[in-house]
Amino acid sequence: MATRLTVEQAVARVHVSDAIGFGLATGQPPAFLKALGERDDWQELRLYGALLSVWTEAFKHPKVHYLSGFYGPMERMLRDSGANISFAPADFRRFGPLFAATAPRIMATPVSPPDADGFCSLSLHAGGIVPELRKAADDPERLLVAEASENYPRTNGLPPEYEHRIHVDDIDLLIESGESPIELPETEPTAVDRAIAENARVHISDGAVLQTGIGAVPSAIASLLAEGAGGPYGIHTEMFTNGLMKLHEAGKVDNSNKALYPSRSVATFAAGTRPLYDWLADNDDIAFMPVEAVNTPELMARHESMVTINGAIAVDIQGQVVADTVAGNQYSGVGGHEDFASGPSLSLRGASLLCLPSTAKVGDEVVSRIVPWFEAGTVITTPRHQVDVIVTEYGAADLMGKTVHQRGIALAEIAHPDFRDELLEAAERTSGGRSPIPAGGETEAR
Repeated sequence: MATRLTVEQAVARVHVSDAIGFGLATGQPPAFLKALGERDDWQELRLYGALLSVWTEAFKHPKVHYLSGFYGPMERMLRDSGANISFAPADFRRFGPLFAATAPRIMATPVSPPDADGFCSLSLHAGGIVPELRKAADDPERLLVAEASENYPRTNGLPPEYEHRIHVDDIDLLIESGESPIELPETEPTAVDRAIAENARVHISDGAVLQTGIGAVPSAIASLLAEGAGGPYGIHTEMFTNGLMKLHEAGKVDNSNKALYPSRSVATFAAGTRPLYDWLADNDDIAFMPVEAVNTPELMARHESMVTINGAIAVDIQGQVVADTVAGNQYSGVGGHEDFASGPSLSLRGASLLCLPSTAKVGDEVVSRIVPWFEAGTVITTPRHQVDVIVTEYGAADLMGKTVHQRGIALAEIAHPDFRDELLEAAERTSGGRSPIPAGGETEAR
């Protein structure tokens, strides 16, 4: 039976040298993490998480080390301020094995309040921590801390295998709070975003099973699909967003063409606005499942026509994609990027769409996001052999099955006109499997 404590009492149960694991974004217990910052006696406190949505002064303590699997604005700020933070490269599916390897003594999660039968829903996040939550509950040497708030909606899993809930008898420390999950404001798409969305829309057929990432472009694509004449669609996604809610509300989702988990839209976590969270509450159309049941490419390939829609930072004419670093500095993380890029291509009718504006501004200079080659030290997120379709405001380049020479030509056609000539020149040099870099030429991308 859970011991009900105030958040201060729960934090007092943390040793001065200890380890705490928690989920990603909406899977972080706000009051508990904030209260860690009220203590100043830490000797070696290790925190394991990803994509911070909760600030705590504990991150600034010299004896507190935070290991992140995915950077967001807070992680970047901590790094730039000199805090004790590290990054572990791992896709979202590997978060589970990483937690199993480190086995933090304390696992912490937000939950909805117990129902009449004593079950607390895991609410907006299943992610990569569900197995470790249950291990912590079963191990007398470890603690499962659950923070219950009425502001976290009760959501459903797919029982009996994926229940998405924990009974109060399995919780060691139960905190009651009035905290709310982080809200992500909807971003108004720019003219470039809308043009990219229009070009991506052509690759989405009626009956497709969809995954969309975060940002203005996926949101714009969802809006186009909601307003258009197409459908019905299925949803098999990592992150459930406002755009996918709107697609449901427009009557464009029935999941009838899904080979896997039919009749339900599935996700492993949700993040968006308060209306999204209210809509998800007790919604039987949505099932939250652990990441290993959602992000596996072989599972995605069971859908006859799965289309995934994600972003990228840069691409070279080989088709290599950078999606989580900028100039070698960690910007985000791998997440589900590579899984959702490779999964649809294992099916003949599937497609992975990686969307990006053709240019970026660096200082006062406009640079191409499609480059002849990447400079030394560039960190590749997704290798060229797993990349399917690249989409910009100038069109879509289908790279699957093309030679490097053909890829270079296709990518030059959707690049900004000011950069097409150098891309075509580099593409010509690759004919026959040669390097795009001229003999004796520069080794840095231009």
